[in-house]
Amino acid sequence: MIGRAGAGPPQRPANALRGEASLHVAGAERMLRPTFAALVAAEEELGSLFALVERAGEGHLRLGELATLFWHCLAEREGFSRDDVGEAVLALGLAGSAKPLRTILAQILQGRG
Repeated sequence: MIGRAGAGPPQRPANALRGEASLHVAGAERMLRPTFAALVAAEEELGSLFALVERAGEGHLRLGELATLFWHCLAEREGFSRDDVGEAVLALGLAGSAKPLRTILAQILQGRG
């Protein structure tokens, strides 16, 4: 893996009410923040986010789609690669990746209230 464990300033905890989640990547917890720009970038690569949510609900979300969504939602990407995110998803497995995925999908569907 690329990256420096613990590099950079400490991050504040993820706030699920804002649609944020965390993911352990390259030796440290990383913030997933589904901003408008991040979701637009994910949608440009993955297609409709509504279709993505439907696929997830039906159990048809692919591993690559999950890693891509997480990559675009990372608040900070410095010091590691997109492959590191894929490795993090693989290390967690689909069950372990479900929690941050649910948080992000809830943000896509419901907004910030």
